[in-house]
Amino acid sequence: MDTVVIIIVIVVVLLVVAAAAYWYQRRRSDQLQERFGPEYELAVEESGDRRAAERDLRERQHRRSKLDVHPLSDESATQYRAEWNALQQGFVDKPGTSVAEADRLVLRIMREAGYPVDEFDQRVNDISVDHPEVATRYREAHQVAVAQQRGETDTEELRQAVTAYRQLVDKLLMDRGETDGTHRAEPTNETRERS
Repeated sequence: MDTVVIIIVIVVVLLVVAAAAYWYQRRRSDQLQERFGPEYELAVEESGDRRAAERDLRERQHRRSKLDVHPLSDESATQYRAEWNALQQGFVDKPGTSVAEADRLVLRIMREAGYPVDEFDQRVNDISVDHPEVATRYREAHQVAVAQQRGETDTEELRQAVTAYRQLVDKLLMDRGETDGTHRAEPTNETRERS
């Protein structure tokens, strides 16, 4: 073969390899974006670097795969559901207390299900692997719970926090297959007007 043919073959091979690498990376990115939804965009925004964000999300998946997360027993789930219903009913008279109780209840449920709960940021990253659709709302609700301790919230923020906590509680309880729809609705306009 002459030199021109060899160069053309090498260039074609390099183009094929580059195209395959690009396709593989694009596919991995698409899978992460589909898997994590809004968490993907948040990770990219926070890191400012798509590759770093994707590396972080893959590390979350790897860490989560090593955890012994398991479904709650029927008895525990029923108890937690009853606690949630009582907490939500108490929102009318004590919205701040309800948010603090919701934060603690989520912590207890997660601990019993096998999630490490020592550090909030790690806890929300772990939950984002299983339930990325509520992770951002969980962060927001926790921020409201912390602000409530300092007396820096209003009733609407507290209502939104309880709603976000309810979404996470529902997801955690559904992890064990609970789909009977026994959860209570979020506080209504009538409830909000009375608080």
